[in-house]
Amino acid sequence: MAATKERIVRAHNGWQMLAINLAQLVLGLAMTIAFANSIVLIVFGILLMSSGSLLLCGHFTLQPNEARVLVLFGEYRGTVAESGFYWANPFLTRVGMKISLRARNFDGGQLKVNDLRGNPIEISAVVVWRVVDTAKAKFDVDDYVHFVKVQSESALRHMANDYPYDHAADSDEDVEEITLRSGTDEVSAALRTQLQERLLEAGVEVQEARLNHLAYAPEIAGAMLRRQQAEAIISARRKIVHGAVSMVQMALDDLESQKVIALDDERKAAMVSNLLVILCGETDAQPVINTGTLYH
Repeated sequence: MAATKERIVRAHNGWQMLAINLAQLVLGLAMTIAFANSIVLIVFGILLMSSGSLLLCGHFTLQPNEARVLVLFGEYRGTVAESGFYWANPFLTRVGMKISLRARNFDGGQLKVNDLRGNPIEISAVVVWRVVDTAKAKFDVDDYVHFVKVQSESALRHMANDYPYDHAADSDEDVEEITLRSGTDEVSAALRTQLQERLLEAGVEVQEARLNHLAYAPEIAGAMLRRQQAEAIISARRKIVHGAVSMVQMALDDLESQKVIALDDERKAAMVSNLLVILCGETDAQPVINTGTLYH
């Protein structure tokens, strides 16, 4: 199917045509009254009034960011896109249609889909869009507003299948993986690109598309929460141990470099053990007074 091409046209000045139409009505009424004895002039006056009444139906107004599509007996004649007061052929404007060119929001409902790893999730998005081609919006799709709704939900489902919800538990931290939860900008850009490709034939421009709800489905939300808690604990422990080892190494190096005390391997092992217990323990360490030596 060939796409319809938009043609921008200019309509006649509405105020000038309004004066002409009113003049026709007044002249026709005057002729009917003044020449009541002449059937020919009465008929002519009635025709003038009828013509003036019909032509009055050709007036229309457009507000900023509004357009009107003009169709004559099934043939597209053009689009008036400038705001103002206009007149056009009454048969054109009667079947014409006003289309808003303002930005609109589509707030989709929550969809239940599977992410890249097959986990069921709930997701929804907000899409900001506007009509940029009135001919395509009017003639190339049946209902462009409904078309935007259906294609937005379809694109969101498809996009959710391309990304995991979150990083896997065994994933390498050094590998940068885009996820739905962490890669907000990348995911939004991918959704906008998919939507623009789908809505191009409807003459619609997607200005912004962003996720406004993202969560695991209720049946796995509890298990995933426990997994995230476990991962957080492991990550915290890893950082604590790494920091403790660095501090122990620094303490041993300072003792040796400043020649405070000479430690053999056994004493170093005991010191490392004690320091790690103090630094990594969840409770405060209890001091123990050693009355002997490390060897007895």
